[in-house]
Amino acid sequence: MKLIITMKNIKRKLWVSLAALVLTGSVFAQVSKKDQKILNKIVTVPYVTERVSTLASDEMEGRKIGTEGVEKAANYIEKNFKKIGLKPFENKSYRQKFVTNDIPMENVIGILEGKSKKDEYVIYSAHYDHIGYSGGTEKEHIANGADDNASGVTALFALAKYFKKVGNERTIIFIAFSGEESGLLGSKHYATTIDPAKIVAGINIEMIGKVFNEGEKNAFLTGFDRSSLGTLIQENLEGTDYKLIPDPYTKFKLFYRSDNAPLAKLGVPAHTFSSDAIDKDKHYHQVTDEVETLNMENLVDMIKLIALGTQDIVNGKDTPSRVK
Repeated sequence: MKLIITMKNIKRKLWVSLAALVLTGSVFAQVSKKDQKILNKIVTVPYVTERVSTLASDEMEGRKIGTEGVEKAANYIEKNFKKIGLKPFENKSYRQKFVTNDIPMENVIGILEGKSKKDEYVIYSAHYDHIGYSGGTEKEHIANGADDNASGVTALFALAKYFKKVGNERTIIFIAFSGEESGLLGSKHYATTIDPAKIVAGINIEMIGKVFNEGEKNAFLTGFDRSSLGTLIQENLEGTDYKLIPDPYTKFKLFYRSDNAPLAKLGVPAHTFSSDAIDKDKHYHQVTDEVETLNMENLVDMIKLIALGTQDIVNGKDTPSRVK
């Protein structure tokens, strides 16, 4: 009889637990329903389409360093950071100016100060430069870089707007790097100005406007085995429609080719999110990398994946291991 009563109690507890899960939503989702509603309201196809289209317009002339086009892009990014309500870099300016090879450049940086852990920092980054003109000087020769990397900068805007609304315990630094296409120049400079011990994670975003080989709502993370960042994000995405996998293109050494690399060299768990099938992408570094080739629903999904997967890091619940 005691055994029967015990089993009944166990079954009752299981039913209560299952009922609670039905009421609260996903078994594993770490983000509240309220925050998910906010995320869905902010990150929409019209929102991302407007911003990625502006950054990848002919007016920006391919955003090559040292040109009027890249300055127009920097102005547009600064305007968006201001409108969202991010604080200027070092309370002075949104621009971090530097010169490399006699070319003046600027990283555009906005700060969202944290609450209980404001002296711990999480970086969201994406490069805003591209390669300019390719094969001529007419409009049809402008390499607009819609996926590479207007898509990533668009994600910065949406993520900044989201965390501004829902709050953040750790301080978030949003960085649009310049000079990536010329050898990671902006991120290399930035890495010389920081105390890496204070940087909890570096979330770099590159080329998220197309559906990955693994299917919709899938992204990959470079250098997956170099820290626990990817595993933490996978855990946070359990119970959602989104999935993160290790970089399947290790032969391309992508971990070392984007703006996460200079931070990772300092031990920061800095990795790059992408959904681009780089082995098949015929538009990569071509004049055909236009807005029309992007899947805006995928761009929306990738931003949501990053937000849902990293929010516990922003709020101090998760701390990834250092890069090894």
